Amino acid sequence: MLAIIEATTITGPAKNLLNFAEMMRAGTNEPPVALSIATFERNGSSEIFLNAARKAAIPVHAIPEAGRFDRSAVERLKKLVQELHPDIVQSHAVKSHFLVRVAGLPKLAPWIAFHHGYTWTDRTMRVYNQLDRWSLRAAKRVVTVSEPFREQLVRIGVNRKRIEVLHNAVRPDWGSAYRSPESRSALRRELGIDPQSKVILIVGRLSQEKDHQTLLRAFHLLRANPPLPNIPASHLLVVGEGPERIRIQQTITQLNLSGAVTLTGQVPSAEPYYGLADVSVLSSLTEGSPNALLESMAARVPVVATAVGGIPEMVVNNESALLVSTHDASAMASALASLLANRALANNLAENAYQAVLNRFTPTARVNQLIDIYQSLLG
Repeated sequence: MLAIIEATTITGPAKNLLNFAEMMRAGTNEPPVALSIATFERNGSSEIFLNAARKAAIPVHAIPEAGRFDRSAVERLKKLVQELHPDIVQSHAVKSHFLVRVAGLPKLAPWIAFHHGYTWTDRTMRVYNQLDRWSLRAAKRVVTVSEPFREQLVRIGVNRKRIEVLHNAVRPDWGSAYRSPESRSALRRELGIDPQSKVILIVGRLSQEKDHQTLLRAFHLLRANPPLPNIPASHLLVVGEGPERIRIQQTITQLNLSGAVTLTGQVPSAEPYYGLADVSVLSSLTEGSPNALLESMAARVPVVATAVGGIPEMVVNNESALLVSTHDASAMASALASLLANRALANNLAENAYQAVLNRFTPTARVNQLIDIYQSLLG
């Protein structure tokens, strides 16, 4: 199988690919799958994903390109498929979908497209998003991560019978190496966070759909006018990088939060930060099957999240998380206050969420479903 992905860092789709390859190397699944990866390389771009794939002994084919619309990348991709002659081609995200169809790869091998949702970071990405209407109609299978995304694909013309819903997965021991008091204390010192402050964590790309603005307003309300008495002092930890960074920094300054918010930028792994967190937040306007949610669940960190996309399929309000509406800073502040003030509630939600990981979201369960999909694709 040849997987085509545009990734420079360890994004959610990239993480899933690496985990799949790791399980295939273990040799416990039948039939075995030999995975190769094709990705796109530009001068000056990060090589975090490339290095991780090579470290995992995955054959990686880096396709050089001058920019997003470099036509030479199409010919290089087509030539690579002709040389490798894979049984299956899979693609991840809108650019890869487009290049697969433009290069005529569906004529060379069965094509399965993985749909992870849409980001609207700039004009180029908006163009690619619109082209997905054309690209995905040629795929023999489209795998998406939530029921709302399935309906979205049907609305843009993808045949419902070709769409499979498959949630992401996480190792149940994810983050366990960073839960010790020594590890937490060391990271607090490194980040300059007061030892007495509770840590509220958000992990993800700094982009509009993650809606850090509502979270910042909620955090401001939590500190300036606590919705519950006896709320302990708290610190907001923002892990990730992206085009919204400047706007986020401006809002932090406007709300006088400079000493209470830390932006880490891009990090190789978010695992250590979950070990530090008392509460995790997803303030997103849209989500599929968010890895940040699964990581919180596996790390036993209680969650406040917006009830969007696949999130209500993964956790239950007041049972395994607290769910709020989008753009509602007041409700988000109240939910955060509840978890910070009521440790019993927080522990109960976190334990129920961890059990959900064990029952539904393990890598083994996901890989078994994927192999079933691959076998049906080959007929």
